[in-house]
Amino acid sequence: MLAVEVDKSLGDFTVSVTFVSEAGATVLFGRSGAGKTTVVNMIAGLIEPDRGRIALDGDTLFDSKTRTDVPPWRRRIGYVFQEGRLFPHLSARHNLDYGRWMSGLARDEATFKRIVDLLDIGALLDRRPGKLSGGERQRVAVGRALLTKPRLLLLDEPLASLDAERKGEILPYFERLRDEARVPMIYVSHDAAEVKRIATRVVRLEGGRVVENGGVELVS
Repeated sequence: MLAVEVDKSLGDFTVSVTFVSEAGATVLFGRSGAGKTTVVNMIAGLIEPDRGRIALDGDTLFDSKTRTDVPPWRRRIGYVFQEGRLFPHLSARHNLDYGRWMSGLARDEATFKRIVDLLDIGALLDRRPGKLSGGERQRVAVGRALLTKPRLLLLDEPLASLDAERKGEILPYFERLRDEARVPMIYVSHDAAEVKRIATRVVRLEGGRVVENGGVELVS
């Protein structure tokens, strides 16, 4: 379980959120500028909250009262950005393996095969990112994050840079990821149709605040 209760001032804009996320996909939903990315960056450890607490599976990642702030690389959280951020000079196979290597994990061929099969990227392994479609690059980026064996997966508008056809291509893989990977997800989106397909829980943000928290019925 992820528990978040944090405040962060960014100039004239303040993010102040409290929510709990358990299994499945919790979607942070709201317009651009609502503070969604700031929230996931605080969870990842890329931005330090001004005050509050973040805990994952009972482990404190941040606590302003005790001055606890676990570095990002020790939080065991996978992060998939909008653009995938693959290394252009590496094949898909080596991009996949990079996260595991950086995390100091031993090679696990059974896990590698399971994730490759889950995301249907076996045919892409020897290609470089420049030879992949946008949807294919995002699937490789998700695979790279999963191979770090994360306790939580953060996905910051992973379909935002894709056209409608590519979104339709990759959405079924995100549904499989939610249902089969058994890794809790925090998924950022401002697209109502996308949220309805992905979310098991919705946290709706406006102006840096949580205004609603519940099921997909919150999304109209």
